[in-house]
Amino acid sequence: MTPYEEARSQYAHVGVDTEAALSTLQGVPLSIHCWQGDDVTGFDSKEALSGGIQATGNYPGRARTPQELMADIDKALSLIPGKKKLNLHASYAMFEEGKFADRDQIGPQHFAQWVAFARERGLGLDFNPTFFSHPMVQENLTLSSPDETVRRFWVEHGKRCLEIASYFAQETGVPCVMNIWIPDGYKDIPADRLSPRLRFRQSLDEILAAPYDRSHVFVTLESKVFGIGLESYTVGSSEFCLQYADQKGIVPLMDNGHYHPTELVSDKISALLAFHEKIALHITRGVRWDSDHVVLFDDETREIAKEIVRNNALHRVFLATDYFDAAINRISAWVTGARSVQKALLFALLQPNQMLRQLQEENRMTELMVWQESLKTLPFGGVWEEYLARQGLAADYLSDIMQYEQEVLVNRR
Repeated sequence: MTPYEEARSQYAHVGVDTEAALSTLQGVPLSIHCWQGDDVTGFDSKEALSGGIQATGNYPGRARTPQELMADIDKALSLIPGKKKLNLHASYAMFEEGKFADRDQIGPQHFAQWVAFARERGLGLDFNPTFFSHPMVQENLTLSSPDETVRRFWVEHGKRCLEIASYFAQETGVPCVMNIWIPDGYKDIPADRLSPRLRFRQSLDEILAAPYDRSHVFVTLESKVFGIGLESYTVGSSEFCLQYADQKGIVPLMDNGHYHPTELVSDKISALLAFHEKIALHITRGVRWDSDHVVLFDDETREIAKEIVRNNALHRVFLATDYFDAAINRISAWVTGARSVQKALLFALLQPNQMLRQLQEENRMTELMVWQESLKTLPFGGVWEEYLARQGLAADYLSDIMQYEQEVLVNRR
């Protein structure tokens, strides 16, 4: 009996169909972020990374050009199973020699090479306006700035990005998720918390007044609790973003690094599903704060996946990775994080959720605890390796990545 056959038999004893789980996972799209490959540098600005975020480390092989980044993405995607999308930031626009366009002037033509890249690989594209690492981020403010010139610049950027997101959806035939996040806030205690939020609301209203097809472009709004240099006040707080998303009928997005360390996004998922048809997640791993470490197959990642699966919400949740570790091999970071999300989803699909729910409903909490613990030691690894094997992938990807490092990455100086 193969490891998978043994696992299939054991899961069948608790009422779980491993074949159904494998089939379901195959159809769940995961949006892979492009910015792990170059430490969020992008191609449109010489500004240092700013906006309350930071990539730490100096591992050799950072992508420096569009061609290098695309090659690295190709390598990572070849080692990641399942259905995938590619998630881009506006700062990854590509320009012909002598034809630079600032962020308030970018258009679909500056992303044509990305569309060609995606279409050749059968990928959908997601998109993010880039409201950071730019001279027009003044005093850590963008869409909430009291300087009308600054605010108007970023409003126009948002409108341009909405046009680009529509272009992505049209050209790939796959709906595009366009996520808005701003770094706006203050380092120390502000005198007025309301006015910046009113300006942010006005700016969002102006951006979303531009026409777009809501069946093909899903605008999401992402909150944050604080950032480096923005410790005391963040304009786009959770409360603001949830209220705005609810009133405007757009999609709330939760990044599980954007909350107080004692808050768990896994606990918040069902609260949002009770009121929103769609929600979105950026999956990361915060260590003490929003540190954007590579996602692992850890407790919270598994619990996030379980909340989605047991609420039959795989078709209602947009899943994307979001982290940037410059201290390790960047290809490995991509693959490890993406596979960890997919492992967590498979683990969730292998739970006898109806039985567990019934134990809770009948207040048989002792039995529930024992069952939840015993399920952790079922032969999950055999099912995961079967999932990989059916797509021509091995559980071991490190040797392949190390070979790519020696042949390609170490030659980048």
